[in-house]
Amino acid sequence: MILLILEDEIPAFEKLQAHLKVYFKNELHFDWARTVSEAKDHLLQDDRYDLILADIELLDGNSFDLFKEVTIRCPIIFCSAYDKYLFEAFKSNGIAYLLKPYTHEELCAAFAKYEVLFKDTVRVEIDPDMMSQFRELLHQTRKDYKDRLVIKNTKSVYLLNTVDVSLIMAKGTFCKCIDHKGKTHLLSQSIGVLVEKLNPRVFFRINRSQIVNIGFIESMEHYFKNRLSLQIKGTEKRAITSSEVTPRFRAWLESQ
Repeated sequence: MILLILEDEIPAFEKLQAHLKVYFKNELHFDWARTVSEAKDHLLQDDRYDLILADIELLDGNSFDLFKEVTIRCPIIFCSAYDKYLFEAFKSNGIAYLLKPYTHEELCAAFAKYEVLFKDTVRVEIDPDMMSQFRELLHQTRKDYKDRLVIKNTKSVYLLNTVDVSLIMAKGTFCKCIDHKGKTHLLSQSIGVLVEKLNPRVFFRINRSQIVNIGFIESMEHYFKNRLSLQIKGTEKRAITSSEVTPRFRAWLESQ
């Protein structure tokens, strides 16, 4: 079995990987992509995938942007946080959909369905019209979040991709955006305004003055007063969750 996994969140990928190891034991090979561009490269270079496990929202777009560009010749199991009614249009097409947070049993049932429907059968192309219909439903329900931030200084104006931002810190009416390489960028927006423009599946405001990117959390440790101490890639000083936010932050991590 050869899989392609499309999942932008590292904790969600690690959980899925653990489930896959239990189900397939050693009879599994997979590639992993966190972005549409990475997934496109995999699919254009390799046409041997038996199955795709796809989150909908990736770091640089959604998976239906990918399926619109690349012909898919294998079944897809979607792992998404979107409500069940969005999937009604696809139930007749034999594709399974897992709503996050899903259980090991639900994932096993999806694989069992795949084996019944697709094992030892000829590959067929996924209907592009069906993908377009779902893509339209997706855009009707999702809020558009910032993919890039406009950074201005005395010498130039440039764009900073939000996928590269590991930590955001309030600095008066400005924000300091630190990327995963440790470089600091000053943004002329308040943290309250900025947090509303960022994808809540990727960014979380852990206290009054800091927003973290889940993809760049390297480690977490318990801190006094039931708080958490986070090591963020590209930063030396650890970020600390506030006491009142920590329970919601824990729940957010579990939902990814």
